[in-house]
Amino acid sequence: MRNKDKFRGCLIGGAAGDALGYAVEFLHEGQIFSLYGNEGITEYTLRNGFARISDDTQMTLFTAEGLLLADHCADSIKSIRNMYKCWYRTQTETYPLPDKTNSSLMEVPELFRRRSPGKTCMSEIKKGARGTILYPANNSKGCGGLMRVAPIGLYFADSDVTYVASDMCAEDVAALTHGHDLGIIPAAALAHIVRKVTESDIQLKDAVNNSIDVMKALFSDSEYIFDFVFIMQKAVQLAEAEMDDLSAIHKLGEGWVAEETLAIAVYCALKYSDDFDKAMIAAVNHSGDSDSTGAVCGNILGAYLGYSSIPQKYKEHLELHDLIIRMADDLCEKKL
Repeated sequence: MRNKDKFRGCLIGGAAGDALGYAVEFLHEGQIFSLYGNEGITEYTLRNGFARISDDTQMTLFTAEGLLLADHCADSIKSIRNMYKCWYRTQTETYPLPDKTNSSLMEVPELFRRRSPGKTCMSEIKKGARGTILYPANNSKGCGGLMRVAPIGLYFADSDVTYVASDMCAEDVAALTHGHDLGIIPAAALAHIVRKVTESDIQLKDAVNNSIDVMKALFSDSEYIFDFVFIMQKAVQLAEAEMDDLSAIHKLGEGWVAEETLAIAVYCALKYSDDFDKAMIAAVNHSGDSDSTGAVCGNILGAYLGYSSIPQKYKEHLELHDLIIRMADDLCEKKL
């Protein structure tokens, strides 16, 4: 039986990391510590009473809805592509729309907000999101293909669908907009980790190492697979090293590209695998793509620990909290 607490934890955890990091996404770490103190940002920045989510959580929700609307597994990519086109409309049109769509999310006025959408996602979805593995959309390895795929790991958890098939679904979804192997492989790895920790009691480190091994086999023909393996293994090693978080993150990059985003998220999740709060704080207090590293870390650790282990401060005031819970529950209850 699927674990609803973990489904909720994954999506709320991702939104929480996204909302915490979104407030400092474009700040240098020196500015962050100057504004928020020695520990950096540790509490939500509220606007009109809410901690705002960014495009990361918006697109994650539309990924989830694409999965929910798919008639069968083979139909998932087409359905998700259609939902990304709906998301694009929320970024370029105003609510309410003059026509009806099959997306329930299009009935949510709060989603019609531009929250720093990625240029690659916007430009490729405008063209139809037609990228594939065989016919890459571009040569981008930005993290926009990674930060939205966690629902795929949830969707296939505790199903008869093989891990290869679910990992390749995440790969194909990332490829809709991002063409570089290092924009795609991390997406497959994230879905793999999320599925592993959602459907079993595996230790997080074992799930991460398993994802690395599986990606090595799945992408053995890629000239970039060893770059992915190297940075992921470094993240695992740094999580066990006697080093402060900022110094460790500097060794992994800034997170603007997908392999760095996942590595930073994995480092923080492993370092604080039993403490969601500490993991989120570490994941966002740096000069890079704070909302994406926070979101991916939150997806992983939320799925691992469950919604009940996320501190209340991350649930209160979180924009669209109840909607995110509903989407998580719907994913949990859908039969494949």
